[in-house]
Amino acid sequence: MLSSVEILILSIIQGISEFLPISSAAHFVLVSKYYAFNNQSLLIDICLHLGSLIAIILYFRNDLFNFIKNKNFLIKILIGTIPIIPVGFILYQTGLINHLRSLEIIGWMSLIFGILLYISDKSKITKKIDNEFTNKSAIFIGMFQVIALIPGVSRSGITITSGRILGFNRFDSAKISYFLSIPTLAAASMLGIYNIYKEGSAELNFLAIIAVIFSFIFSYITIAIFLNFIKKFTLNIFIIYRIILSLLILAVVYL
Repeated sequence: MLSSVEILILSIIQGISEFLPISSAAHFVLVSKYYAFNNQSLLIDICLHLGSLIAIILYFRNDLFNFIKNKNFLIKILIGTIPIIPVGFILYQTGLINHLRSLEIIGWMSLIFGILLYISDKSKITKKIDNEFTNKSAIFIGMFQVIALIPGVSRSGITITSGRILGFNRFDSAKISYFLSIPTLAAASMLGIYNIYKEGSAELNFLAIIAVIFSFIFSYITIAIFLNFIKKFTLNIFIIYRIILSLLILAVVYL
């Protein structure tokens, strides 16, 4: 069984890397390569995602309440989510996703899409989320989000990249990214719950509850800090981090 310290480590990785453009999947794979978590369970994975989901719903509760009155925006978010759901389901159910979890792929994806994030962040700001986030924009960003199924790409990173390419500012691009994460995290949680039900295993225990709480705390703090940060600064610090990380990983792979 996982210890509380291991739960804390996993919660930090989930809470911070899920909402920063640095790839949560890459960090999970990297840590698991060098640290053998003691029987990490599907239940804990679900709880980590659930904590992030609760954090983003609570943080954007006012926006989400407005969506109830502004159904058009909600529909656009759902449209943007459509591409990733079937592709993700196929990759996970067939086990193909496991073939993508190599350090070599993580290294190259982190490098390539880190550079793409840098290029996109140079785009001129020409659109506002309030009146220029169209169905076409949602589909465009949604198609990019599918690429994030490859570890190292970063879901938030690629959606922010596509938002910047379209001409939205960093803050609006991040908001779109976070809104798109809600149905994605919900789908991942439901798929996990279904698999637990199918296996007839796992019971809700103390550590599972702790995983939800820790993941929620780190996710909420990360969202708040990141959105305030990008109002004042560029994404360069995250790009530099990605490039350094990718070069270290590729050095391990090839040297």
